Amino acid sequence: MPPAARITKEMILNTVLDITREAGFEAVNARSIAGRLQCSTRPIFTCYNSMEELKAGFLDFAYDFYSQYVADYSASIKVSPCLLLPLSYIEFARDETNLFKLLFIKDMDLDMAEARDFYREKGNEKKAGIFSEVIGVEPERAKEIFLDLFLYSHGMAVLTATKKLSLDRNAAEKMLSKLLSALVRQEKPDWELPGA
Repeated sequence: MPPAARITKEMILNTVLDITREAGFEAVNARSIAGRLQCSTRPIFTCYNSMEELKAGFLDFAYDFYSQYVADYSASIKVSPCLLLPLSYIEFARDETNLFKLLFIKDMDLDMAEARDFYREKGNEKKAGIFSEVIGVEPERAKEIFLDLFLYSHGMAVLTATKKLSLDRNAAEKMLSKLLSALVRQEKPDWELPGA
């Protein structure tokens, strides 16, 4: 029986995560990974056929990291369910700037020739459906509001990640609450933001 591999895919992915968080994905290459793992580059290419394959695997790994960040954020803070995704997105841009840039600026898998193209991205249709139930607005109109809220929060997050805007959570929550209330009240004039 051959000896067990000393360097595993999980070790490589965690190393790429560390490098990306510290210096950005541009700093990731076979030598930087090998240097951190104190090995040659060979084990990396034993686990992955190419750096492109590693990058594809890492993007999934990094997105899972982001999903866990959102879950942890949800468990640690009291916020209206309507604002959980936008606020956690902005906080992720501040706390994990290099990962945010990789996932949501450079490699964002979203090609929007038109606004409705937003719903071609995996998971957005489902999120909008949940959002519709929470705000109590019919699904088609809720999708428009959800997209407007995303575009607004994405702008805030990009400005945060690029150090052009510095907002604390309360200021961001207040801005998002005002926008969301204005949008929903076009449909339901007496609407109030659901509590945490």
